[in-house]
Amino acid sequence: MEWGRAKTILIVSFLLLNLVLGLQLWTTRSDLLEFDANTASAAEEIQKLMKSKNIQLSAEIPKEVPRLQEIEVRFDQKMKTDKPNVLAEPFKYSPLLSRGPTKDAAAKSAIPYMDSYQYDPVLSMNGVYVFHQLYRSLPMFEVKLKLFEQNGLIVSYEQGYVQVTSEGDQKEQKVISPYTVLRSLIETYFPSGTVVSSIKLGYHGQVFNSQTMFMVPYWRVVGNGEIYYVHALNGAVEPPQRNKK
Repeated sequence: MEWGRAKTILIVSFLLLNLVLGLQLWTTRSDLLEFDANTASAAEEIQKLMKSKNIQLSAEIPKEVPRLQEIEVRFDQKMKTDKPNVLAEPFKYSPLLSRGPTKDAAAKSAIPYMDSYQYDPVLSMNGVYVFHQLYRSLPMFEVKLKLFEQNGLIVSYEQGYVQVTSEGDQKEQKVISPYTVLRSLIETYFPSGTVVSSIKLGYHGQVFNSQTMFMVPYWRVVGNGEIYYVHALNGAVEPPQRNKK
């Protein structure tokens, strides 16, 4: 009898905790969206805040604030290799010069699904061009294609490729604006003198030894070479990662 009563108390406590956490999340999100309501006012506040902390912004602030939801993806195991795939016919490649209807013709013929990826100048370095697979025009930050260059030619590549198997149970929600993201980072994380070089919306998830991955809308912000992932629905910030570039 005592054990049954204890279980009941535990279940009720758990439900109350979930209720409190849910209310807290709803309140936090409401506060974030309230700040977003007036874009002009938010932009002006950010400018004042950056000036007060000597923060410089060299990146363009995205204007679109879409409605998004979580997704679940499954990796194509056929694309997974222990070492880079060596190309039979190396080719020249420059993401800055690749334009027009014939762009990247050599890359498209050599790399499967090349059109499904977007170049990422933030992670690309020292003869390694990094791309992210797109989902509805947004990058999935953990799904990468890497092209390796030697003597001016792409000689090999590594590739991750996924299929989106389902979208989350939650309805689509409007993401918080980049102004809200910047305000949070400036007030809490950025030291004086930080230079913000990139602000990008995409999907982010934790990589485990599994064929599937759960991905959530996130803002990726780069400041002084450190990468910050900010949850695009509730504003939670992950500890910064040092960009090895």
